[in-house]
Amino acid sequence: MIALIQRVLHASVVVEGETVGEIGPGLLALVGVRPEDDEKSAARIIERILGYRVFSDDAGRMNRSLADTAGGLLLVPQFTLAADTRKGTRASFTSAAEPTRARELFDHAVSLARGTHAKVETGRFGAEMAVSLTNHGPVTFWLES
Repeated sequence: MIALIQRVLHASVVVEGETVGEIGPGLLALVGVRPEDDEKSAARIIERILGYRVFSDDAGRMNRSLADTAGGLLLVPQFTLAADTRKGTRASFTSAAEPTRARELFDHAVSLARGTHAKVETGRFGAEMAVSLTNHGPVTFWLES
């Protein structure tokens, strides 16, 4: 699985005029699923998202994780992260998992995150979403499981 994480002051997802997920300070994670991914991949990406050190300690160094800060986590499914962009000027999506399996693994990842972290919100799988964020830093990292 792939996650593009961004340290945020605020992030939200709106679908058809309704806010379906919203957090204050924390991480926005755009999550992509590839065909070879499985439940172990989902567990590893959540472990990495919650444990990746992107928040400052008292000395100003990025030594604290989302688990350390108890900030919000907004997980947003985004199949385009798994696109193959190496050739041409149009992405190929053959490197993305098929939608049914991708939804299963995304939902599994959400369940795992909610089982270990207090504040977890999500986007809506398969919906056209308006994602808003205030990136803090900016700090953005690409994680893979």
